[in-house]
Amino acid sequence: MSGWNVIVIGGGHAGLEAAWAAAKFARTALLVGNPATIGRMPCNPAVGGPGKSQLVFEVQALGGLMGRLADDTAIHTRVLNASKGPAVQSLRVQNERDAYAERAQDVILGHPEIDVVRGEAADLEPDGNGGWFVVTTDGRRLHTRSVVVAAGTFMRGVTWYGRHSRPEGRQGEPPSRFLSEALARGGHVLKRYKTGTPPRVRADSVRFADLLEIPADPQPRGFTGRPGPRATESPTWQTHTTPETHRLIQENLHESPMYAGDIEGLGPRYCPSIEDKVVRFAHHDRHLLFVEPDGVQTSEVYLQGFSSSLPPALQDQLVRTLPGFEAAVIQRYAYAVEYDVVDSTELTLNLESRLLPGVFTAGQINGTSGYEEAAAQGLVAGTAAARRAQGLEQVRISRETGYLGVLLDDLVFKGSDEPYRMMTSRVEHRLVVRQDNADERLTELGFELGLVDQFRRQAVAEKYRRVGEGMRSLQTQRLQGQPGDVWLRRPEFTLEDVEALGLNLPDLSADEREALTIRVKYAGYIERAERQLASEDKARGLSLLGVDFAGITALSNEAREKLGRAKPATVAQAARVPGVRHADISALLVHLRRGTTVSRET
Repeated sequence: MSGWNVIVIGGGHAGLEAAWAAAKFARTALLVGNPATIGRMPCNPAVGGPGKSQLVFEVQALGGLMGRLADDTAIHTRVLNASKGPAVQSLRVQNERDAYAERAQDVILGHPEIDVVRGEAADLEPDGNGGWFVVTTDGRRLHTRSVVVAAGTFMRGVTWYGRHSRPEGRQGEPPSRFLSEALARGGHVLKRYKTGTPPRVRADSVRFADLLEIPADPQPRGFTGRPGPRATESPTWQTHTTPETHRLIQENLHESPMYAGDIEGLGPRYCPSIEDKVVRFAHHDRHLLFVEPDGVQTSEVYLQGFSSSLPPALQDQLVRTLPGFEAAVIQRYAYAVEYDVVDSTELTLNLESRLLPGVFTAGQINGTSGYEEAAAQGLVAGTAAARRAQGLEQVRISRETGYLGVLLDDLVFKGSDEPYRMMTSRVEHRLVVRQDNADERLTELGFELGLVDQFRRQAVAEKYRRVGEGMRSLQTQRLQGQPGDVWLRRPEFTLEDVEALGLNLPDLSADEREALTIRVKYAGYIERAERQLASEDKARGLSLLGVDFAGITALSNEAREKLGRAKPATVAQAARVPGVRHADISALLVHLRRGTTVSRET
């Protein structure tokens, strides 16, 4: 078949979501080199974590796929930062790696509106009428209205094992050889990034009794509200590096392609290799490592935190210095991968190329790292590509919407000079945009976009109607002269404690009880954050013309330097200058309020 509304290039996490979203509007093609690699988890077999679970909950609220796949194949779930406030609590789901890919393939290959086409994209050619031809290496010209390029780490991909390299997109898979040239010819500036993975170790060669076992939460959670049937079946474990590990690395840094100068790509600051950790944090005598199974009946485990590009023979020695791994047998060696990315500041907020209208990019090609960031971009790009193909109005997701809005805003207006990773610290009003209220915030938007059906929309509305009913019930019942919500605000009290005192609540689900508890306990903080958000929204248009940034001592040194160089005309423009943080914007607003004459830009 030919003549699709959308062609998605690449079947990783970004490509999956892009095809899934686009197919809700019209016929879509997914162009992949090998359908058996669709949905593969090339790095850690897990979804979620700090800053990332919030993205997955938002993708789920918008009708996306990742949360469903993660829940269906979960073997271990844990809420991280559970002892802290709800703004930073994050769900992490350990998955059965092969089952995740199999489930993704079942969904995509069985979708009536998705055609999986096997081939390698060689070029992108405009059709002269606002559409595109995707030209494959075997000469086919596949016509479409919109294209989503979700090439991951494959564009001119090169893997490194020590000082030796070979063309690969990831271990054992050929690279995308020609897309870089097509994008560069269209005017895009390409950058070179690098990332890596740890070794996978044969499970039967590990002494698990010597490791610290981390059990799954006894009451499993899920992104979809229905945890998978095997969500507590497996623990994970912890081990750590030793002085011997560090000595071997220090003595063999010349074997690292990064330290030898072979790799030109920029690596991720927040997911460094074990070589980087040992060099940058030389004062530490150990680094914590997480041992994660690839499945319940797994043949191998994943050494989270031990990413490396050192030679295989040296990896054998290094792994055997870890407690519990003295007899370890590496089944798949760690490697680094270098690849091309586009400059994300050349995109719109819907991830459409400003230089090649109708071409969208999503995932690691935009300079991000991580499955979750890729999936979120895929959902946005696939939706926008399909709406463009059908002549529908584009809808842009603002920064204030949540983690997804922050991700898009950062990529488009700030760009990145290293693989971008979503973190809770990047989100200014994270108490307002928590993982638990993603459905409340975004389901209606998903419905308006055509991604969420009426049944789901009504289910979410009913959920929060019941939560509201529970809050009113607490507020109207009294104990010892005080309303029930006042009792629940006490730090030592839970909802169960209040009920034990004799208060009656409506029949609520676990998710609804959590929502009720958060709303009551954090009511004052949430209201204050919402007021601040509204105040900042009003302040975005304030003029900064004539402001002497160097003279504002409350600004960070980096902000003074970069604002002085960029000379933004408004507060909104200042907030988009790379290196300027939320605290710096607050300092600017305080400065403006202290008698500086300000005007509003129109």
